[in-house]
Amino acid sequence: MVEAPAPHPVDVSDDGAVRTITVQRPDKLNALNAATLQALAEAFGDAAGDPAVRVVVLTGAGPKAFVAGADIAEMNTLSAVQGRDFSLLGQALMRRIERMPKPVIARVNGFALGGGLELAMACHLRIAADSAKVGQPEINLGLIPGFGGSQRLLRLCGRAATLELCLLGTPIDAARALALGIVNEVVPAAELDARVQALARQLAQSAPLAL
Repeated sequence: MVEAPAPHPVDVSDDGAVRTITVQRPDKLNALNAATLQALAEAFGDAAGDPAVRVVVLTGAGPKAFVAGADIAEMNTLSAVQGRDFSLLGQALMRRIERMPKPVIARVNGFALGGGLELAMACHLRIAADSAKVGQPEINLGLIPGFGGSQRLLRLCGRAATLELCLLGTPIDAARALALGIVNEVVPAAELDARVQALARQLAQSAPLAL
């Protein structure tokens, strides 16, 4: 019996000049494995090169998670060299997003932990549902934020909060993330789509060279 191919881990859709890139692994809380990192890199490369795209929205499928972190099940199978390569793959994706010539909005609809928070911080704007939780819990697994999270946290919220989040590994709620400057705005979960769409349309109507 031939096994069905695994579903593609990333979905891409357009609404006018706004492209939405969705991590499509809700059964895994949208955890990032190597295939997903590669698919995201391709999706952002395509968006950067498409003149019809003016704004990108990045989100995760399902109501529970934006991205709940790296795929620990896959990471547990990696050798030291493979683990280094996985980290480099993630770092390259974060830089690609951060350096996108078009604004990228993170629609943080749920958990953004570990690699998920790193992914959100690489985006230019972050809009969170009031039910979202963010954090860098890698310390609890004997790891460090491998995709550049400690550096981006430091730039966003300063040394004290960065040390707290990275050393304790305790997630914080959306309200505290807003107070620390990790997210730009928090809205009720039921209003998240409307707010992100309004912001994306506003950006799409702005002068592209200025953006």
